[in-house]
Amino acid sequence: MDLGIKGKRALVCASSKGLGRGCAEALAAEGVNLVMNARSDGPLQETAQAIRDAYGVEVTAVAADITSEEGRGKVLEAAGQVDILVTNAGGPPPGLWKDWDREDFIKALDANMLTPIALMKAMLPGMMEQGWGRVVNITSQSVKGPIAVLGLSNSARAGLTGYVAGTARQVAEKGVAINNLLPGIHATDRAISLDTGVSKAQSITMDEARKQREATIPARRYGTIEEFGAACAFLCSQYSGFIIGQNILLDGGATNVTI
Repeated sequence: MDLGIKGKRALVCASSKGLGRGCAEALAAEGVNLVMNARSDGPLQETAQAIRDAYGVEVTAVAADITSEEGRGKVLEAAGQVDILVTNAGGPPPGLWKDWDREDFIKALDANMLTPIALMKAMLPGMMEQGWGRVVNITSQSVKGPIAVLGLSNSARAGLTGYVAGTARQVAEKGVAINNLLPGIHATDRAISLDTGVSKAQSITMDEARKQREATIPARRYGTIEEFGAACAFLCSQYSGFIIGQNILLDGGATNVTI
């Protein structure tokens, strides 16, 4: 299927690895030119060059902390106006409700709610003026089914979801589609980190920890960055203009909800 976005320009945040890289590669495969961002310059430059070599698209790599005002300004200056925006940032650390104070919540809100909102505010006017735009926010399955130890993430991402729900319906008539992708466990560094914690806590091997977690997923496996990227690319395509303000789970069925 030709997604109809060849030659368009996309800003993909936190895209040197993991889910962000999956989205960047899927868009590049469709002929989309990229502005890629990550905090660490070395891995970012390596990924950017690999994508140039593989897909022949233009790639601008900007190393910066997208969750800071300074870093965001640097990225936006390099990006200019884009047709496609994919927001993404690492989630806050796990913990218990009694351990979090105001500053913990402020950090979570800055990274996982206020940063994507600031990026949308920067890009939406231009998208509306040109009559076409796509925004995909990478959030979390915890938006649909809260995860107790991820209370900071639950709170910040739920706030972003509420913002998108209203904003998406205000800009849709201008040809701009905003949606959220809600990942469950995928085979990324995040999964390795979680499995390492289980391995140490239960004195089991990493393979045992992974199998234990996979047993809680109806698909009985972790997701891949390739299938996540493909879903993102479709939401950025010419065919997604009637998908507005939706929260789409990619979790192998792990979130036990009816709607």
